[in-house]
Amino acid sequence: MTAPLLNTIFEFVDCAFDLSETIDYTRQLSKPEIVEVPPDPKPLPPAARRALAEAEERECAAQVASGTDQASHR
Repeated sequence: MTAPLLNTIFEFVDCAFDLSETIDYTRQLSKPEIVEVPPDPKPLPPAARRALAEAEERECAAQVASGTDQASHR
């Protein structure tokens, strides 16, 4: 006599947990995803632009020099 009653109680509790999980899942789906966008970069000051241009020139010159060294060893 107690087994069917306990079985009914357990089924009711299980159904309540399933309903709770479904509601929680539905709430999570209804929330929009928030995407953080980084702020726009600040423009470089003139001194930084000059330094960057000089570094790029040195790098380009080093690549050209290493390219000619490799060609002369062949």
